[in-house]
Amino acid sequence: MNILGLSCFYHDAAAVLLQDGDLVAAAEEERFSRVKHDHGFPKHAISYCLSEGGITAQDIDYVVFYEKPLLKFERILSSTLGTYPMSWGVFRESMITWFNDKLWIKGQILGELGIETEKLLFVEHHLSHAASTFFASPYKEAAILTVDGVGEWTTTTIGKATADWDGSGENKIDLLNEIRYPHSLGLLYSAFTAFLGFRVNNGEYKVMGMAPYGKPTRIEDVHKVIRVAADGSFDLDMDYFSFHRSTNRAFSSKFEQLFGEPRVHDSVFYTPTTHPNGDHPDWDRDVAAINQNYADIAASIQAVTEDTLLKMCENAYDTTGSNNLCLAGGVALNSVANGRIMRESSFDSVFVQPAPGDSGGALGAALYAHHVLLGNKRKFVQEHAYLGKQYTADEIKNTLDNAGIYYKHFDNDDVMAESMASDLNEGKVISVARGRFEWGPRALGNRSILADPRRDEMKEIVNTKIKFREPFRPFAPAILERFASDYYQLSDAEKLYPLRYMLAVYPTKDDKGSNIPAVTHFGGTGRVQTVRNEWNTLYHSVIEKFWEKTGVPVVLNTSFNLRGEPIVNTPSDAISTFSRSGIDSLYLGNYLIKK
Repeated sequence: MNILGLSCFYHDAAAVLLQDGDLVAAAEEERFSRVKHDHGFPKHAISYCLSEGGITAQDIDYVVFYEKPLLKFERILSSTLGTYPMSWGVFRESMITWFNDKLWIKGQILGELGIETEKLLFVEHHLSHAASTFFASPYKEAAILTVDGVGEWTTTTIGKATADWDGSGENKIDLLNEIRYPHSLGLLYSAFTAFLGFRVNNGEYKVMGMAPYGKPTRIEDVHKVIRVAADGSFDLDMDYFSFHRSTNRAFSSKFEQLFGEPRVHDSVFYTPTTHPNGDHPDWDRDVAAINQNYADIAASIQAVTEDTLLKMCENAYDTTGSNNLCLAGGVALNSVANGRIMRESSFDSVFVQPAPGDSGGALGAALYAHHVLLGNKRKFVQEHAYLGKQYTADEIKNTLDNAGIYYKHFDNDDVMAESMASDLNEGKVISVARGRFEWGPRALGNRSILADPRRDEMKEIVNTKIKFREPFRPFAPAILERFASDYYQLSDAEKLYPLRYMLAVYPTKDDKGSNIPAVTHFGGTGRVQTVRNEWNTLYHSVIEKFWEKTGVPVVLNTSFNLRGEPIVNTPSDAISTFSRSGIDSLYLGNYLIKK
């Protein structure tokens, strides 16, 4: 049975293909279109999925869309009319968008794929999120927590799920409690993202990266705009917000009266915390003090978000009685919160879908149809995220030859891994583009930039000279799984699924942080990626050979892209990004290109 899952027209359009319940392909449209967070119809991702599955559109049994457009349209109509005339701009823009594209999604899917109407199914947004994490997890039963900006009406759910693995169970997801728009933890965090000078739906992780440089001195003020109950339920004081009635502002003038003047986008960021000696080239004491206030606000909203999520988790634990928790929704990309949930909540085991946002909804919709609507038993567990397109040796060689690029070819991966480890040990920054690209927003070794974590200067080199991004942004430590508990305050790393997907932050052990300063964020933490040979043989071999040379089983890993661009996909993408950055070496398939 072939089931195609789709998401589009809001954030991160994507397509996935299930064949007899196994996930054979999954990709976001942005990787092909080269438009960051592309939300258009995912025609390239669909084409890839069908090709990877060896089928045509006529072989599809069902196409499943990740939400119900008419319910979302109802919410937009109701909310904008309820705040009219202040919401006139939102109403006008929404109607243009909906009447141009979104209302006709059914017809577009049927027309693009040439399938019969009865083959097209729709699943509610948060059910898609829930299915994307539970039916990808290894559990027989679990509590569910989905938290995002907004689906049709819902912004947060707590539920319980069960699975049928052997014919004796039932595939079922019950969403027991919900919070509805406009009350949204995701939209709250996005409002602070905008206030702190970052782009909404793109810069939330920058707030998380800024937070450690501040102190949560404004928690009391944050609690003026969000009221949180003991069980984690909450409501926003809408007087502080304008996202429900404005096309270009997330917060109101009352919000500014409480928190001060918004930070200017792309303004230089330094504080007495980032530069205690005042040695930033643009140092100005007054500017540093203003920036410290922004860092304190970032720390405060991050703390409130974490505490609210922990309360929700305890509510889910008490409500469901399960020892397992499955997380999804865009807020599940908050890796600092995920780490706290894994360490501090009452759950014994936590699974996070590696594409927890809207792109992952495509997977959830397909899984929900396969298991719940069609009643098929479970057999698939998502053990890795290498689900994107790969390129043949001939395709790579032809690209290099056509570009007139000098290269070296490796006959085997062991020799190649030795070369990569040697480059890292010599202080070179290398890039890797080989195998299938990753599903979700994290680069996990197949489309990565790697560097030596022992060299503190690598933070600035990779951030400013290669990625061209803010200097406070952290990098991930990719570590051989068997060594994770030696470097971080954790145990049983092999049981901690979010670590393999770089989805949780853990404290670094006191005696280890100074050994790997380039991947130890301010305050002594790391967004850990554990690596196992069975998931990615070459990547594991590179880190192991680096360990043999240095005694450190860790490398710095960050996504292979430049600021504002999607992660590379094709050989041409990789060559272009390599040529426009300060990267020293490009390992493209089994070929090496050096500057």
